[in-house]
This record gives sequence, structure tokens and C-alpha cells, in this order.
Amino acid sequence: MSVRIILIGPPGAGKGTQAAKLSEKLGIPAISTGDIFRANVAGETELGKTAKRYMDAGEYVPDEVTNSMVQDRLGQDDAKAGFLLDGYPRTEAQVAELDRMLEGMGEKLDHVVELTADTDEVVERLLARAQLQGRSDDTEDVIRHRLDVYAEQTQPLTDIYAERGLLRRVDGLGEVDAITDRILKAIDA
Repeated sequence: MSVRIILIGPPGAGKGTQAAKLSEKLGIPAISTGDIFRANVAGETELGKTAKRYMDAGEYVPDEVTNSMVQDRLGQDDAKAGFLLDGYPRTEAQVAELDRMLEGMGEKLDHVVELTADTDEVVERLLARAQLQGRSDDTEDVIRHRLDVYAEQTQPLTDIYAERGLLRRVDGLGEVDAITDRILKAIDA
């Protein structure tokens, strides 16, 4: 199946889990910007070296570096028949850049799936994960702030994709396979 999907949702909504499940079911690569950064840094590519300088300084990697890494990854053979993007785009400028990339490839997005989740449920999930992973810096206040920042930054993107008729909102809470089924039904509709 040839399909190009963006998966978005708040921290703790299960994007990584669903990306892996959907990748397997649809036969397309799940592409995470975090994975792209790590692969480029580990492979000591020019982009990886540039990104590492920013990361080591505790700064955000600039859009132009992120965009170049995503464009390179989308150009790889396994992504020619489709892909699932997780963690990109995050800004309106990145939406415009992704549009430009896809147009240059003669492709277009098929769906943008937003995993929705009750804030209190996500906070509980992230607090449990923080405790499991020994992340004492993930307090309830920090988590709620991250969720507020996500909502503020993501709303313009969901508005853009809703206007284009691409946005599919899916309840991200519940049993993993049931959520996967809901996503598949949403993109088949």
C-alpha cells in the first residue's frame, strides 16, 4: 500500500507504539526525527556533525538541518512507496518545507492522524513512565507544561491539515491493538 502519513499527538499519547504497529501493518517505514538525528550523528554524516554541535550545546537543531535530514530520509528507497512521519513537521515553516519536498518528489500527503488523549490520563501515563525510567525531572508540573507547549505549537498545524481535509482525529487511549484498528479505519474512510 502506498500511503504517506503524519502521526501527531501529545507526549504520552502512544505515537511511538502506534508508529511501529502501523509501519508493520502498512509495509511503510516509520520515520522519527529523533531516530534520524541519532542515525546521522552515529554515522558521522555532515548533517549529523552539524546537528551534534547544537545538541551538545543544549540547543534546538535549526529547521534547515532538520529539514535536510528529513528530505534525505524521504529520498531513501524504502520510503518511495510511502512513509509514516513521527515528530515532523512541528512548525508551520516545517509544514511548508515538507510540502515543497513532497512536491519535488511528485508526491503528496494522504493523511494526518492526530492521536487525542485526555490530559489527566496522559499525565498519569507519563508520571508512571518517569517513575519506571527513574526520570525524577518529569514532575507533574513539568509534564503539564510540556502538554501546554505541545497544544500551543500543534494547534496551527492541525488547523492547516484540517483545512486541507487531511486530518483524522483518533482516540489514543485504550488497548494498543484497538487504537491501531481505529487508526486504520480512520485512514480507510
